[in-house]
Amino acid sequence: MTAPVFIAITPAGHKLASKLAKTIPNAMVHGLENRTEGGNKTFSNTKKHLQYLFIIGKPIIGVCAAGILIRALAPLISDKKKEPPVLAMSEDGLTVIPLLGGHNGANRIARELAAKLNIKPAITTAGDLSLGFALDEPPSGWKSSNPNMAKNIAASLLAGEAVGLKIESGDATWLQNSNVSFSKKASPSISVTHKVQADTINNLALHPPVMALGIGCERGCEPEELISLAEKTIATAKLASESIACVASLDIKADEIAIHALANHFAVPARFFTVDELEAETPRLANPSDIVFDEVGCHGVAEAAALAVVGQNGELVVPKKKSTRATCALSLSQQGIDPYNVGKKQGRLTVVGIGPGDSGWRTPYVTQALTDADLVVGYDLYLNLIKDVIVNKPTQTSILTEEEARVRLALDRAADGSHVALVSSGDAGIYALAALTFELLDHENNPSWNRLEIRVEPGISAIQAVAARAGAPIGHDFCTISLSDLLTPWEVIKKRLAAAADGDFICALYNPVSKRRRRLLVVARETMLMYRAPETPVILGRNLGREGEAIDVIRLDELEPSRADMLTLVLIGNSQTRLIKRGINSWIYAPRGYAKKMDTSNNRL
Repeated sequence: MTAPVFIAITPAGHKLASKLAKTIPNAMVHGLENRTEGGNKTFSNTKKHLQYLFIIGKPIIGVCAAGILIRALAPLISDKKKEPPVLAMSEDGLTVIPLLGGHNGANRIARELAAKLNIKPAITTAGDLSLGFALDEPPSGWKSSNPNMAKNIAASLLAGEAVGLKIESGDATWLQNSNVSFSKKASPSISVTHKVQADTINNLALHPPVMALGIGCERGCEPEELISLAEKTIATAKLASESIACVASLDIKADEIAIHALANHFAVPARFFTVDELEAETPRLANPSDIVFDEVGCHGVAEAAALAVVGQNGELVVPKKKSTRATCALSLSQQGIDPYNVGKKQGRLTVVGIGPGDSGWRTPYVTQALTDADLVVGYDLYLNLIKDVIVNKPTQTSILTEEEARVRLALDRAADGSHVALVSSGDAGIYALAALTFELLDHENNPSWNRLEIRVEPGISAIQAVAARAGAPIGHDFCTISLSDLLTPWEVIKKRLAAAADGDFICALYNPVSKRRRRLLVVARETMLMYRAPETPVILGRNLGREGEAIDVIRLDELEPSRADMLTLVLIGNSQTRLIKRGINSWIYAPRGYAKKMDTSNNRL
């Protein structure tokens, strides 16, 4: 289920929401603007924000009066099967009420919150109250092949009619220890099994997560072939695909598209094992192969991976089956499988740009990546700017100049099977860590890094932030040049400055000065003055979106090293850049076209 969002509209509600959110993986806290502080996001219109979250399917926990939630969401309520969980909590933490989506997770969330607060949840759903369980919301990992029968079975139980219970596999104590006395032979009945059930009219088939699907495949195997092989194998064995807890394979296949497509097909996680872990299963293999051993270092992949998931108490129920480019096998654990505690997942590295620092300038994708990450790596200053999102999350830092060490650390930890977020300020792809990440991948060809899922989530860059504060100074062709000569030779920088000046580009200068390097800003000014008027506007932007934010506008001939530092972006206008004053405001903009292109009849291009 999607992680819930706590909604707080008062300081007391925000305090309780923040406390509880720390106990729920990836939960977020949204607070009413000017009434609450901290959290992951603020909103100004409570009704519109609640409706937005409801429409996109986010579970909502409102730490507020139930009436606020009811009045806001009433116009949107239409299909109880699709509505997300909505709960109301009192600010004193003494009451939690599932309002909507009771069997879509709200009742479960209510019970979990109540347990944390040592209170009794105000659950009103008949089945949960009378039976002690909800058949249409079984435990995590459980599925049904005929879920429509759940309502009929629950109705029979609530009417006091006899209902049978047959347990073939899995831990069904949640049913056995409930308020219901089941009959062994009655009809209708509930079957807890990993097998396909013939009777779907009088029998609710509940399938516990007790099977693992082991996979071996050639590099580049088509997803369709792998899915077809798995489906055929499961159907031939008359097993229920709903009981598959995970897809498993050798770790060198962690980046195989077909394996992840198969896992998505069955809506289960993909888990991976080392060659040594799979080789340890050799005595239990039905089809050990010396050819496979010579190829990858273990005597089987599909069978061994399936057995590695279930451990010594499990068994192989379907030995290796083959297609042209793939193999699969199935194992069974009678007591059930927790797929998140076996093997490891594919490592994932997300390089994120957090923008200038203000949370309002941070994209939702970046916030989600930070929220989902197992570990956040970054420079101390940048991590402090996102402390509202990564509170209680493991972090690792290094000093500003140790960029390569940070990237290596992030890659190595991701290779261990973690989701790592690597943090840059501004945009990660502009003079930042995204380029260094791919540079290391290019130069070293590290097999463990090559198997990672890597994404780059952009942020608002310094040039965008400065331009937005000043007006529209990059409304025409512009370029960016870094004046740092640590990685770029001095002569190359001067050549690029001359080209930008000659081409009449609006020019943003990153890293304009440092304690030891001050001369290049003077060179930049003198180069630009060869082509531009002394009064050309120059914008100096410092600490945008942070404490101490400053925007200064000077003339080009006034640009001195003393006016800038490493936290300043220098934006130099071109020959067409205009500084205008309207009322008490001053704005800088670059026309979208040169003067001769202007339609003078209506002052538009």
